[in-house]
Amino acid sequence: MNDTFDLLHSHRSIRKFTEQAIPQETIEALVKAGQSAATSSFIQTTTVIQVNSEENRETLATFAGGQKYVQSASHFLVFYADMNRHKIACDMNEQEMQSGFTEQFLTASLDTALFAQNLVVAAESLGLGCVYIGGLRNNISGVSELLELPELVYPVFGVCLGYPDQDPEVKPRLPVKAVLKQDKYDASDEQDIISEYDVLLRHYYATRGANVKQQGWSEQISNMLNKEARPHMLDFLKSKGYLLK
Repeated sequence: MNDTFDLLHSHRSIRKFTEQAIPQETIEALVKAGQSAATSSFIQTTTVIQVNSEENRETLATFAGGQKYVQSASHFLVFYADMNRHKIACDMNEQEMQSGFTEQFLTASLDTALFAQNLVVAAESLGLGCVYIGGLRNNISGVSELLELPELVYPVFGVCLGYPDQDPEVKPRLPVKAVLKQDKYDASDEQDIISEYDVLLRHYYATRGANVKQQGWSEQISNMLNKEARPHMLDFLKSKGYLLK
């Protein structure tokens, strides 16, 4: 339809990067693009830490399950839902901040995701490659201690940034008819749609250039969701002042 659609439809996760550095002014411009994302009630809850220390990046790669591209990417950014800034604002105006609400956790987390996606799209428009690192939440307490996070700040994910040194295929998404419904939630044909998508994804996995496997989407999801999903997260978030009420 236009260049913006083409860019969005061509998104791939990039895990191999050249040694070419990204200028710091480009990083700052990307962060500014992230700041332009929608933010609930102008709350602006996102903080980004640019991790430059090689030692810390090695530790974060270990925390993330041994994802070496956390180290090899030109830059590694960690995105935080941050309401500590808001407590400071309340203190400045001699107001007691009412914190711990589930709604605050939702808006802070959603704001951070919107910010990061703006930044990633802007980066890809410059020919950069990116991959999200949700694996930081495997050892979220370790990340918090390493980067000295105060109360009301939690790491949502990291993002590797750099110039791509690979050209992977675009992974096919669910068909639009699966995710766009009219007037009401109707799942009467969901199984048929998923079965069709399984065939498409099995073909993609069997023919792509790397990590070839035989698996459909429903199998992949079933294998993922029959296990616990980071059960330590609730206690950690409560310890940071979130999800208390």
